[in-house]
Amino acid sequence: MQQQHRTSRRSLLSTTAAVAAATVFGAPHPARAADAAADGSRTDRRLRSLIARMTVEEKIGQLFVMRVYGHSATAPDQADIDANLRELGVRDAAELIAKYHVGGIIYFTWAHNTRDPHQIADLSNGIQAAGLAQRVPLPLLIATDQEHGAVCRVGAPATLFPGAMALGAGGSTGDARTLGRISGAELSAIGIRQDYSPDADVNINPANPVIGVRSFGADPAAVARMVAAEVRGYQDSSVAATAKHFPGHGDTSVDSHTGIPVITHTREQWDRLDAPPFRAAIAAGIDAIMTAHIQFPALDPSNDPATLSRPILTGILREQLGFDGVVITDSLGMKGVRDKYGDDRVPVLALKAGVDQLLDPPRLDVAFDGVRSAVASGELSEARLDESLLRILRLKERRGLFARPYVSARGVDRTVGVRAHLAAADDIAERTTTLLANPHGLLPLSRRSHRRLLIVGADPDSPSGTTGPPTRVMARALTELGFRTSVLSTGTLPSQTQIDAAVRAASAGQDAVLVGTYNAGAGGAQSRLVAALGASGVPVIHLAIRNPYDIAYLSGYAASLATYSWTDVELRAAVRVLAGRARPRGRLPVAVPRADDPTQDLYPIGHGLTY
Repeated sequence: MQQQHRTSRRSLLSTTAAVAAATVFGAPHPARAADAAADGSRTDRRLRSLIARMTVEEKIGQLFVMRVYGHSATAPDQADIDANLRELGVRDAAELIAKYHVGGIIYFTWAHNTRDPHQIADLSNGIQAAGLAQRVPLPLLIATDQEHGAVCRVGAPATLFPGAMALGAGGSTGDARTLGRISGAELSAIGIRQDYSPDADVNINPANPVIGVRSFGADPAAVARMVAAEVRGYQDSSVAATAKHFPGHGDTSVDSHTGIPVITHTREQWDRLDAPPFRAAIAAGIDAIMTAHIQFPALDPSNDPATLSRPILTGILREQLGFDGVVITDSLGMKGVRDKYGDDRVPVLALKAGVDQLLDPPRLDVAFDGVRSAVASGELSEARLDESLLRILRLKERRGLFARPYVSARGVDRTVGVRAHLAAADDIAERTTTLLANPHGLLPLSRRSHRRLLIVGADPDSPSGTTGPPTRVMARALTELGFRTSVLSTGTLPSQTQIDAAVRAASAGQDAVLVGTYNAGAGGAQSRLVAALGASGVPVIHLAIRNPYDIAYLSGYAASLATYSWTDVELRAAVRVLAGRARPRGRLPVAVPRADDPTQDLYPIGHGLTY
C-alpha cells in the first residue's frame, strides 16, 4: 500500500516539478568579473602555498570534521575528559587539533558543546586558538545541525524558528531567507560558520522515519524555491549553508542511522522529484552539499551507499550538475554507511567517490590510519588530498575565517536572541500554523463559552533541550490570553490508566480539551486517547505537534491544527491562532493520505482553512 501511495504521489507532482530550479542570474559586469577572477587567482595562489607547506598527516587531518566533548577547548568537565579519552584518545578539543590537525569541529547538545551563547563563543575561540597554534596555522570550520524545528543544537536564548515543513506551509521564500539571515547571524556571532541546513529532501513518503517535517514538503518546485532562499539567507550572514542529503532522502521508510535505505526511483523520477532542490541550491551559490547513506540503484547499480559512489558524487553532482563546492559526508558513524565496508575503508572510498569533508567517524584513529595507508600505497594520491583541501580552504576564506577567526562577547550580546530576531520568529510562525479541520466552527475559541481548558497529550523533549514541555507552553500561552487552564501530560504512549484519568479530568467541568499528538499511528495509544476524549462529550481540539499525517488516524475531534514541530515559537503561534488572535494561514506542503486507503488523499497539498 505504501508503494502504491508513493506512485500516486509521483504522478501528482510530475506536473509541477519541471519548473523547480528555474533560477536565472544576470551576467556580471565584465570589469567586475575580471576583478573577481583576479582576486580568486590571488587567493588560490595563497591557499596553495599553505597546502604546499603541509605534511601528508596535516592534509589528512584537515579533511575530518569531528565531535569533541566539553564546554571548553582546554578545560572541559572531568566526565567530558573521560569521554574524549575513551572515544578519541585525547583530553579536549585543543589536544584533538594538535594530534590530528582536524579541519573542523561539529557541535552537539549531547556533547555538552552548547550550554549558552557566551560559553559557545568561548569554546569557538579556544578551538580557533588551537588551530592557529599549529605548525601551519589554520582556522577551523566549526559546524552544527541548526535546521530549526525538529533538529536544533543551539537553543534558547538564541532565536528558534519554525522548521522546514512549517516554512513550507507558510510558503514564503522571504520568510525562508529571513530565517537563514537571522539564524546565520546568530551562529556566526558564536563562532559557528557552517550550518548543515537546509534539508533539500522532497518528502513524498509519509512513512519516512528520518526526514518528515525536516523537509519543506512534497512538491519539488516549492521545496526548490525554499531551499534556494534559505541558502541565500545563511550565506548573506557569512555562514556556509549545506544542502542535504544528496541525491535525495525523501522517499525512504528506513532510517539511515540504523539501516541502509534503498531508493527505487528511476533516473527520470530522480530528475523530476529529487534533483530540483539540489539544482536550485547550486544555482543559489551554495557552499556545501551533504551526502546520503542510501542505495540508489538507478543512479549506481553497484548499490554502494551514495556517500561512497563515484557515479553519484563525481558523475552526477560534480560533472552533470556542475557543483565545485565542498562535498561532505553525513556522519560516518551511521549504520547506513558502515554495513558494507570497514571503518578504515569508508573514508578512503568516500574520498575516491568525490567527497571533501569526512564527518565524525566512530573511531578517528581508525579512519585517519585508513586514509594514511591509502596514500602510502598509492591508492589515494597526495594530489587528490590537495584537491579537497583547496575546496575546504576556499570555503574558509570565503566565509571570512582567515581574516576574522575569533568572535567577541559584545557581538554575542548585540546579535543572539535580540528582540527583533525573536519578533521575526513569532511573525513567521503565525504564517505557518495550518487549520486542517473545523467542521462546526468551534475555532476560534471564545473565552466566554470555552474559558476552562484541559491541555493533555505528548510532551517530547525539545530538539535543543531548552524549551517546553509542550503542554505547559500551551497552558502558559492560553493563560496569558485569559483562559483558565489545567495540564495533564499523557506522553506518546498513554496507558489506559492515563487515558481514563484524562477523560475524568475533561469531564470535571472543562469547556474544551486541547490534545497534542506526536507521530500518532493507526490504532495507537494516542489515537485511543483522542477518541476517548471525544466520546466524553467535551469538545476536543487536536494539535499535531510534529507530523501533519496524524489526523488521518484520529476520530472524535471537533477541530484540528498542525504546527509541524513542538518548539515554543510554533506552539505559541498555534495558541494565538486557536484563540483568534491570529488567522490560520498555513497550507499543507504535503498531502495527508487516508488511513484506510493510502492511495487516496484525505487532504491534498495546499489544503488549509481560515477564519
